[in-house]
Amino acid sequence: MSETTEPIEPADVSEPEPAELLTLADGLPELIDTQAALEEYAARLAAGTGPVAIDAERASGYRYSQRAYLIQLRRAGSGTGLVDPIAFDSLAPLVEALEGTEWILHAATQDLPCLTEVGLHPDELFDTELAGRLLGYPKVGLATLVETLLGFRMKKEHSAADWSTRPMPESWLEYAALDVEVLVELRDLLAAELEESGKAEWARQEFDALRSFTPTPRVDAWRRTSGLHRVRGRRGLAAVKELWETRDELAERRDVTPGRIIPDSAIVAAAVAMPTDRAALSALKGFHGRGADRYAARWVEALERAASLEEDQLPTRSPRGEGPPVARAWAEKDPVAARRLQLARDAMTALAEEQNLPVENLLTPDVLRRTLWAPPATRDPGDLLDRVVDQLSALGARPWQIALTAPIIVTAILDADDPAHDGESDGSGS
Repeated sequence: MSETTEPIEPADVSEPEPAELLTLADGLPELIDTQAALEEYAARLAAGTGPVAIDAERASGYRYSQRAYLIQLRRAGSGTGLVDPIAFDSLAPLVEALEGTEWILHAATQDLPCLTEVGLHPDELFDTELAGRLLGYPKVGLATLVETLLGFRMKKEHSAADWSTRPMPESWLEYAALDVEVLVELRDLLAAELEESGKAEWARQEFDALRSFTPTPRVDAWRRTSGLHRVRGRRGLAAVKELWETRDELAERRDVTPGRIIPDSAIVAAAVAMPTDRAALSALKGFHGRGADRYAARWVEALERAASLEEDQLPTRSPRGEGPPVARAWAEKDPVAARRLQLARDAMTALAEEQNLPVENLLTPDVLRRTLWAPPATRDPGDLLDRVVDQLSALGARPWQIALTAPIIVTAILDADDPAHDGESDGSGS
């Protein structure tokens, strides 16, 4: 007699339910663009409790300036405020209301410059993106952290909007308001994780450093021209430099992003072909649009300047600077320094994995290179450690970073100078 069997049910391979879409708990507030409305919200903000969630919207990709075109704020007991900074000569009521509060921002280095420009500067700061990095989250975008930790899905459709547009559509304002809707709750969860993992003090030092953050002016910014590697010869580089600087001057004057006048590809094409008149220039790709044609005479003049430079005035392929050479050149220029760098990098990578954070947050690559390219002369371990600590501090490393990485750097220096010393210390600093 054969045994009957029950049919096997297929495994459930359906996709998981998407996270709930984040919505505004209190509805969309009115845009604050009058003095009376600004003063009223500032009073509510001052009467609220706890930290203040802040975000700013710029018009990157549309405008030359990085000014704030919308400022979003939210605080317990105050609700959300959407402030149009373009409508005001001064945001003094807001400055006064924020005095002594903790700000919560996501990716603070992006927003602090434009907020500082309108007179807003934090007394205390919590950066949710940086907190996520210190905690080892693999993706630290705001939407990802909100979905991971709070279970809400965020809208993304207006992330590349031209926020200089007036009036701003209601759907844009709703999108902007959502950026601060749950920032306080996100901060609380991340702060608790930092405490639990023993990284709260690390975060405090990082946040304190952010408060004094000022963007470093780009030296030879024209070297970031996309496709520069296609340009051959120093005179071609001079052409890129002259065209880039001409475009930048025009873009600043018109307050439009430089790529809307001519793209990088047009600059590279002209630097490769080196046309000598308007007709030859117009035949190149990228010089047919209204912006390109409008300034045709300026482009030709820029190319003429590049063509007339003396040899000793032409830019070099690599910029001249006071810092160390690029890491790939160390082996040829200084093999011992190259060994120091490799030993330190290996140990840093292992320590970063152990501490569950990106290696660049353990110590910035630039600080590491500068320290190892020109280390202190002493090789007495105690003196060397003291001098490395001083060197790292002078380069802006935080105390928590120095405590973890200075012993690694000392070990790398000693081992590289004396291969027989290799292995006597594990370089962990523990």
